[in-house]
Amino acid sequence: MDLSTNLRGRLKNTSLPLSGGLLPVFETISNAIHAIEDANIPMHQGVITLEVIRDGQASLEYGDEPDSRISAPIVAFRITDNGIGFTDDNMDSFRTLDSQYKADRGGRGVGRLLWLKAFTRASVRSVFLENGNTAHLRKFTFDATNGLSNVVLTGISDCTAGTCITLESFYEHYRTHVPKTSRVIASSLLAHCLWYFVRPDGAPKIVVVDQDERISLQEIYEQHVMSSAKSETIVIKEMEFDLMHVKLAESSRWDHSVAFCASSRLVREEKIEGRIPGLFGSLLDESGSFVYQCYVSSRLLDERVRSERTGFDIEEEPLQLFETTEVSFREIRDAVLERSADFLRLYLEEKRALGRERVERFVTRRAPRYRPILGRVPNEELAVDPEMSDRDLDLLLHKHLSRIESELIQEGHDVMAPRDDEGYLDYHARLEDYLSKAEDIKRSDLANYISHRKVIIDLFEMAIKRRADGTYVREDLLHGLIMPMRKDSTEVLQDSCNLWLIDERLAFHDYLASDKSLESIPITGSSEKKEPDIVGLRTFDNPILTSDSLQLPPASLVVIEFKRPMRNDARQGDQRDPIEQAIDYLDRVRQGNVITADGRPIPGSEQVPGFCYVLCDLTPSILRRCKMHDATRTSDGLGYFFFHKAIGAYVTVMSYDQVLNSAKERNRAFFDKLGFPTS
Repeated sequence: MDLSTNLRGRLKNTSLPLSGGLLPVFETISNAIHAIEDANIPMHQGVITLEVIRDGQASLEYGDEPDSRISAPIVAFRITDNGIGFTDDNMDSFRTLDSQYKADRGGRGVGRLLWLKAFTRASVRSVFLENGNTAHLRKFTFDATNGLSNVVLTGISDCTAGTCITLESFYEHYRTHVPKTSRVIASSLLAHCLWYFVRPDGAPKIVVVDQDERISLQEIYEQHVMSSAKSETIVIKEMEFDLMHVKLAESSRWDHSVAFCASSRLVREEKIEGRIPGLFGSLLDESGSFVYQCYVSSRLLDERVRSERTGFDIEEEPLQLFETTEVSFREIRDAVLERSADFLRLYLEEKRALGRERVERFVTRRAPRYRPILGRVPNEELAVDPEMSDRDLDLLLHKHLSRIESELIQEGHDVMAPRDDEGYLDYHARLEDYLSKAEDIKRSDLANYISHRKVIIDLFEMAIKRRADGTYVREDLLHGLIMPMRKDSTEVLQDSCNLWLIDERLAFHDYLASDKSLESIPITGSSEKKEPDIVGLRTFDNPILTSDSLQLPPASLVVIEFKRPMRNDARQGDQRDPIEQAIDYLDRVRQGNVITADGRPIPGSEQVPGFCYVLCDLTPSILRRCKMHDATRTSDGLGYFFFHKAIGAYVTVMSYDQVLNSAKERNRAFFDKLGFPTS
């Protein structure tokens, strides 16, 4: 068949991801290794050179590290070997799409198609020997338009066999996604060909040349491979898989990974950091720090590799119809990770201990809500990265908490009824386990609530301090900390309202409005546009609202006003005196005929008890206003209180220090129980 007949269509149906721009180069080097094997010369006498060809002269700019030279763009690669050359058999195979010539070594006959996916053309110059002594030169060009062209075959006197392949005009969309420096290219090539270096026969001498720089893969291998590889074979559903565990020096910059290979070539690599408990960062053995890699090969992988060598035709999850016979990729991966964990067991013990200490420290100091569930999380899942951020650790522990809560809900639907085949003792044990788990969850909820309070108190303490520029925060920041502004209790979650900072009793309410106009507050019946900072209504048992012998007040109103910390301009008048302002808001709410949040009238609403809280610092002007209202100073000297007879309002003036100190004292016992530091 003429190679060019369906070449463009075949190229269109050939896949090469953008990240695989170097794969055609690496595959060419793998073929060069095969050519050296076919030449029947000792492997250590084989030589392969990969030359990086750049556009113009290299720039002299440098990055932060010695091997991070920023050079001109790569436009081509030249691969030279001293293998058997393009013999007639090799040429016939090259002319045949999907050739089976190298099937016994995993060849798929599509490597040259990958050339034209990433490069405009390939130029081939090869010398081969016929009958062991007659030398021939074969040259040709290969591109998508003409297929094979400029074909030359002639006899020559030079009897040195070998091949030089130049992959020209690197397409920009691939070029921009590949490593830019020769050092990284060499490391990637070694990862791709590492099997050849660790196998008993070894690998030929492979050198990467980039202008005046020469990098030997053998030297990189000897420098970075910590010890001889350890091999083992595992069986999954009667299918054998060969594993090779390798330790690489930390400076190699590789990641902990598993490499799935087909016919001694890397096809798919997966990072495994974090997927084995304790496998984070570099590991340590008697030779120093190292990175772990496992190479997996199998007859199944050889058979199922895709023609472009970019993946395997193996289902990720086992198909139900074939789950007893077909091997899924997840099953392969899980089995490999299990063996990897066993190989690394001794090296991971310290890491796991450090990870558990990280969890313990975080739970003790930052998130005590998770303490009750730690005993229900498998130890291996608590072996986290010791350097994990608080955010990521919180997310991880929250996933475990959510899982346990989901299990609790599921069990709760069944636990109250014994199963048909379940004896009393079994049922009793199941019930006890369920109740124990429920108790842990409730303890976690309580710990979370208390830790939330600690965070709010700490934020409040920071907010009332003087800033670096000598100023203080605006009152709206403190307001928002206690309740979101321009919201009411129908729009925010209960946890967003922190009125307990002021008074624990304020946590109980039927309706709250924050920074809303009186006319928009449904409990007031008012048409005024004034905006109190916070207004709240608490109604008592509904039956007394319609009782003819009403003895207790059916409801109570709360008004809270904030003033900027250390503000010292209070004077008579409801617009400048926060005390008068709070009292005036209370009176206006009453005049509008107070109703419940769902629109039911409250009998005698004009007499509903009112509680006004004014939060401010006790500056000289505030002290004068307290004196004019004949207020009584609190025993701690940090606030005032009085009863306004004309309006019928209980007024409390609280300094920010009093709010802070009171909240700390009320919660100190809880914080101590959870191990929070208090001062």
